[in-house]
Amino acid sequence: MADQEKEIIKNFGNKLRVRVCGICIVDNKILMIRHLSVGNKYLWAPPGGGLDYGETTEEALKREFLEETGLFVSVERFLFVHEFLAKPLHGIELFFLVKPKGGELGKGFDPELEKGKQIIDTVMLLSFEEILQEPKGCVHHIFTKCNSIPELLSLTGHFAFIPK
Repeated sequence: MADQEKEIIKNFGNKLRVRVCGICIVDNKILMIRHLSVGNKYLWAPPGGGLDYGETTEEALKREFLEETGLFVSVERFLFVHEFLAKPLHGIELFFLVKPKGGELGKGFDPELEKGKQIIDTVMLLSFEEILQEPKGCVHHIFTKCNSIPELLSLTGHFAFIPK
């Protein structure tokens, strides 16, 4: 097992994590982060991360966006829930539509990981077509449930990725 994979499991594995994720659209593109990943070489996903005890979902989302992308955002509305369960990782993700309100877009950091063990690789605005061209398993599962930004924003309810 690679050192990066060990670090991911050490920090995020073998526990249930409640996460917030933000769909941020700029010029008809979605803000995405490429993370070094367990199993695959990478995973493109919307910005987001774990809730801290005593922190509201809105506070967490604003904090995560600032940490990971350098952007200040406003939280517009709740979209849907996504569950990820591929042991040793298990997350309940609450997705929101967000809008940028300032800051400077750039590659941020994950404070749960040491400086030399960061998993954020790239921060980029991608068209839906670019997202769909990525290899299977290298893009967040929710993008298999829609084919356009309007479809993504119309998703409601609970979605799950639980490989057998």
